[in-house]
Amino acid sequence: MVLIDSNSTVLAIGAPLPHFQLPSADGLTIDTHMIKDPVLVVIFTCNHCPYAQAVEDRLIALAEHFDEEGAQFVLINSNDAEQYPDDSFDAMKVRYKEKGFPFPYCYDASQEVAKAYGALCTPHCFVFDQKRTLQYKGRVDDNWKNPAEVKEQNLRDAIEASLKGEAPAKQEANAIGCSIKWK
Repeated sequence: MVLIDSNSTVLAIGAPLPHFQLPSADGLTIDTHMIKDPVLVVIFTCNHCPYAQAVEDRLIALAEHFDEEGAQFVLINSNDAEQYPDDSFDAMKVRYKEKGFPFPYCYDASQEVAKAYGALCTPHCFVFDQKRTLQYKGRVDDNWKNPAEVKEQNLRDAIEASLKGEAPAKQEANAIGCSIKWK
């Protein structure tokens, strides 16, 4: 496991949303052109990473909290499934059902979407506003290990600001997690 504590340099704040069309664990194909919610939250994650697993319940709670307000979450796994079979599309389908994800969990087999976003690790979050420009990139919050000790809820704050049409107070916070497993 390679720990990443950094942020993407590929997309700058204000950059347009890189379009994608990916298969989801729920059997649908997710196309960013079809998402009409005011805010789009794209999170690179996977099944096996302890950092990603540690925030899954927080992501579910956030997605449910912001659902009626108009924030659509899309999770993407870009890891090399040959080297990490726990991250295969079939394993994603099992995880999706086990966790009861209220959002699409997509598979980026080519890794082109992760490259377009500059995703570095799992989890790595990107928040886009109504105009589909990047408003935030980085971590979920400041304590992946212990939700009770979180002092900065970076992702939540960025979504709230974006829903109000405002720039988040903090637009970047280093993502922390396991490196994307590149082919």
